[in-house]
Amino acid sequence: MPTPAPALATRKPREDEIDAHGVTHAGKVRKDNQDHFLLCSLRKQVVVRLTSLPEADQLADTERLASLAMVADGVGGAARGETASRVALAAVTQYVSRSMRCYYATSDDDGEFYDALREGARQCHAELLRLGEQDPDYQGMATTLTLYLGVWPRGYLLQVGDSRCYLLREGELTQITRDQTMAQDMVDLGVMQAEEAAGTRLAHTLTSSIGGSQTDPKITRLDMTWGHVLLLCSDGLTRHVSDDRIRDVLRAMTSARQACETLLHDALEGGGSDNITVVIGRALSRKG
Repeated sequence: MPTPAPALATRKPREDEIDAHGVTHAGKVRKDNQDHFLLCSLRKQVVVRLTSLPEADQLADTERLASLAMVADGVGGAARGETASRVALAAVTQYVSRSMRCYYATSDDDGEFYDALREGARQCHAELLRLGEQDPDYQGMATTLTLYLGVWPRGYLLQVGDSRCYLLREGELTQITRDQTMAQDMVDLGVMQAEEAAGTRLAHTLTSSIGGSQTDPKITRLDMTWGHVLLLCSDGLTRHVSDDRIRDVLRAMTSARQACETLLHDALEGGGSDNITVVIGRALSRKG
């Protein structure tokens, strides 16, 4: 994929240049869908209520400060898992939107962003624990959380659990997140090979989650530019669709919606044994 021209590389994408879409499906086996996703823009808004100034409409401002994308895969049975993923996305979105000071930061110090994202995850974790204490029906509920916050040209990725984030750049696909599972721990320790671990129950045993016995949010900074393609997904996709196939679909994509629907179809054709969620986004230059 060619390197963007200097003028394009430094320009912030307009709203109509953000090509993003998401899909979620219960799959072929499970009756309930415990996955949730969210795509939104966080804005700085100026609304003129009353003024004596002429041409006051020019003062109004709804500039996009950041783009937010999240995927959550609930754990703990149908009602509890669906509640956990839904509450997680709502709670984190409310926290991040209230922390608007982060989006005005202009320094290269990422500390404020990192702290805000970690605190959002911790507050969400505490909220799920509180709900479980108040209502026995919700005890034991938990969720994964993969969150992307784009403040052009920087991106911040928060990961808890085994939902994943991939990045396609210059035609090459990279898994940005590390699965927080017992299987991945065994692979990292050299006890098991990745292919061997993938077929065991350990591959689906989380070592970190929102609302679970342990939560360990990990944050990664990404440098984004035009042509990069970001994909967030639950493990319902990666159980049945290989990284090579994901790469080929993203390379050939005509739109985020088309790529999401193609990958969902592939996961269903591959067995659809779990809930499937796919979110894809990219900055696509448009003249005018």
